[in-house]
Amino acid sequence: MPRILFVKTSSLGDVVHNGPAVSDAARALPGAEIDWVVEEPFAEVAAMHAAVRRVIPVAVRRWRRGLWRASTWSEMRAFRDALRAGRYDAVIDTQSLLKSALIASLANGTRHGLDAASAREPLAARFYDVVHAVPRGLHAVERNRMLAAAALGYGLPAEISYGLRAADAPATAEACTVLLTMTSRADKLWPEARWIELGRALGMRCLLPWGGDEERRRAERIAHGVPHAEVQPRLTLGELGALFARSAQVIGVDTGLTHLAAALGAPTVGLYCGSDPTLTGLHGAKRAKNLGGPGRAPAVAEVLAASRELAR
Repeated sequence: MPRILFVKTSSLGDVVHNGPAVSDAARALPGAEIDWVVEEPFAEVAAMHAAVRRVIPVAVRRWRRGLWRASTWSEMRAFRDALRAGRYDAVIDTQSLLKSALIASLANGTRHGLDAASAREPLAARFYDVVHAVPRGLHAVERNRMLAAAALGYGLPAEISYGLRAADAPATAEACTVLLTMTSRADKLWPEARWIELGRALGMRCLLPWGGDEERRRAERIAHGVPHAEVQPRLTLGELGALFARSAQVIGVDTGLTHLAAALGAPTVGLYCGSDPTLTGLHGAKRAKNLGGPGRAPAVAEVLAASRELAR
């Protein structure tokens, strides 16, 4: 049976977007042993994929901050040894950045990645044994799928499957909405006044997760203006996945968590204010809808209409 290694290390949304490529490979090559190298904060997401045999965490971000420590070099050697422990029939770097190409170069097996014209960092192409051309204007999910299909020699199936499942997913959903109000860029934020207006109009229990101190303060300000709103304790990705799976719906800005919610099958509305949903929006999930775009924050009425449409 073939052994395949996927290299998709970060960030959260990119990791979620790699799920369909893994699903395609597992479906096209029954019995394939599939491993996945991913940054340690996102290892829980890769582990949610039923077709993944082994998750191999890497800690490039943390190691960079502690190169003077002996323990860091020990961890790096252990990671290298884990990659070299066996031989893969194909090593597929769907990230195709210089850092991910260097990681892929440590593995034993034929290394595949994007060619210089297709990759965001053209220098990465020099580290692959085989390069593939993939159009740059496609959604990230489709680029990952096309690269994996070209590397492994199968045709793309029409159906997209993320293959992710939250642990202990309930049979029925609770009557609550998760509001994902935080994101990495200020231009992606939806105005707090609109969150409050939306929460009041929804008329149900609203749950607000957060990741950092400023995100927690933002969630608290919004919750203060919304009856039945609850700021959640700090949750792991696994706990957030379970929260999405048991909620009636998720409404969130352009953040990896919104993509995770949609990939897990939760009815999800994505709010786009500073990024283009054509390239990085919710894609291929059966109960998901994108609203807005660069410079066009969605109106509350649009969000409510989309929420009702997905609830049917």
